[in-house]
Amino acid sequence: MARRIGILGGTFDPVHIAHLRGALEVAEQLALDELRLIPSARPPHREAPQVSAEQRLAMVRLAVEGEPRLAVDDRELRRDKPSFTYDTLESLRGELAADDQVFLLLGWDAFCGLPTWHRWQELLQHCHILVLQRPDADSEAPEALRDLLAARSVNDPQGLVGPGGQIAFVWQTPLAVSATQIRQLLAEGRSVRFLLPDAVLAYIQTHGLYRG
Repeated sequence: MARRIGILGGTFDPVHIAHLRGALEVAEQLALDELRLIPSARPPHREAPQVSAEQRLAMVRLAVEGEPRLAVDDRELRRDKPSFTYDTLESLRGELAADDQVFLLLGWDAFCGLPTWHRWQELLQHCHILVLQRPDADSEAPEALRDLLAARSVNDPQGLVGPGGQIAFVWQTPLAVSATQIRQLLAEGRSVRFLLPDAVLAYIQTHGLYRG
């Protein structure tokens, strides 16, 4: 029986409820065997994270504790070079059976930036892409992606077949929470309770992270 593995990458600086709720909704909706959160070490398209890789990894591990559908994969933190998604997918594929399905979760903004990614046109050789959209989203994909969408998108994410090669959109519960917002609140000495798991908040407080 082919396994169904989801992956959600990010700096997770820090991990928060929108990351976790989005991951869990996809895991349930698509009946995934596992959804892995993959903290990135040196993201090519973003500023360096504010805290260490080890601290971000520890927070993600605390966040998924007790949720059997979510797991943590630290392969990008063990790699001594920038975190290219293509390399991560290629590495993961080498550990799976040929017919296992891999689903790469991307937010709408990340998906629109896909043409700037390393070997982006080859990503679908290793996975399906799930684009996470909120019901209030009203924007069009950039021209560079329109041909790809026309050729590879399917209307129903349940209709994704085979190990990879297709794109589907998944509607998400709108949660207007961002790591930037959380870091700003913490720097100002304000409460971030209920924006991230209590265990993650306790870790941040214990280690004095994100202080102004």
